[in-house]
Amino acid sequence: MAASATRSPWYSSLFIQLLVAIVAGIVVGWLWPDVGGSLKPLADGFIKLIKMLIAPIIFCTVVLGIAHVGDLKSVGRIGVKALIYFEAITTFALLFGLVVGNVVKPGAGFNIDAQTLATGAEAVAAKTGDGELPHTVEFLLNIIPSSVVSAFAENALLQVLFFAVLFGLGLAKFGEHGPPVVLEFIDHLSHIFFTVIGWIMRLAPLGAFGAMAYIIGQYGIGSLGSYAKLIAACYVAAALFIVILAVVTKVFAGVNLWKFFLYIKDEMFLALGTASTEVVLPRVMAKLTNAGCSRTTTGLVVPTGYSFNLDGATLYLSICVLFLAQALGVDLSLGEQIMAVLVLMLTSKGMAGVPGSSFLALSATVAAIGHGAIPVAAVALLLGADRIMDSMRVSVNLLGNCVATLVVAAWEGQLDRERMRKVLAGEDVPPLDELAEADGSGRGTPVGAQAGSRD
Repeated sequence: MAASATRSPWYSSLFIQLLVAIVAGIVVGWLWPDVGGSLKPLADGFIKLIKMLIAPIIFCTVVLGIAHVGDLKSVGRIGVKALIYFEAITTFALLFGLVVGNVVKPGAGFNIDAQTLATGAEAVAAKTGDGELPHTVEFLLNIIPSSVVSAFAENALLQVLFFAVLFGLGLAKFGEHGPPVVLEFIDHLSHIFFTVIGWIMRLAPLGAFGAMAYIIGQYGIGSLGSYAKLIAACYVAAALFIVILAVVTKVFAGVNLWKFFLYIKDEMFLALGTASTEVVLPRVMAKLTNAGCSRTTTGLVVPTGYSFNLDGATLYLSICVLFLAQALGVDLSLGEQIMAVLVLMLTSKGMAGVPGSSFLALSATVAAIGHGAIPVAAVALLLGADRIMDSMRVSVNLLGNCVATLVVAAWEGQLDRERMRKVLAGEDVPPLDELAEADGSGRGTPVGAQAGSRD
């Protein structure tokens, strides 16, 4: 009853604010495309504000988690289990995308003449800034930072994570004789960063409004028509894949994914509105920890998943390979489709943080298939629809990484199921300071009262 008496007005809910902002952005971009196209700085500014705190938050979370666990074997087990899960689920996403692409045939009817794609290579190069995806060895070596400062300065999440693990293990080595002042300092630092995140999050509706207005103003609602079948195929595939994730979550973690979705609905809408999962990384980590996942598991799995567990992106890529072939009237054999999956299993792992990464991955895949009737320049056919797909990719990517954390935490025995049940049911639980600060309240209110679906 106390919760009802102190409940905030409906209009102060971040979910409502984001919903209004996204709808307003669509309207502005549709009716006044020039105005909408000029509002991109609102989104860019908000995203930059969040990104400047991601690296230190990951560092603090991982260091504190590992230092308190103090077990190198436990850290290693979590990492290995996470990678096993990532590889299994992303491979399934690729195969699932091929099934959808073969059934729906999103490229059928385009009848594109390959000779008309002469300028496609230049268009793709402009989109990707003439960049390229790192090779496997290069990607793995890049996890090791050239210096600690550069890892933080360049916001290289895997490099920050790598250093944080070593630093946390170094602190844990001291055991009870270690310098508690260092851990206390990092703990206080973590609280400060989450407090600042709380302040920045008040600007989230503004960032979502600017991003949505720009997308619609720049690309137009009319662009949806010509790619309707491809867009529909991708979104239907995403919906079905989320159902599969729900089964995985229930079977392996004992968690109801719908209730969990309602718990993180603010973060989902913010990711959808800004077309970025990075902007919600700090809050998602705080909410997962609050819901019963250990800080160690959350700190290791979520940032790693941002590079290794891009479920939405891999689903999209496999569908697009078939779309390009069908648009050009090419019938890919089973062997060629399997070759595409094998190539995408490698290229999809190095996509995070690379401009135009989906085009680079598709270009590498088309080249590897070696089918002369599908020129690499054909990838330019997707330029008109790629931006519209961001909402699908980020939502599945974000939900996929949350599921990965839940599954690995349960697998490792680091999931507090009773706390999870209470939080998802909206019951009061002992508050975690990080989430209260990330919410911008600073009140330490029971998270269960905020977490459920009763906004």
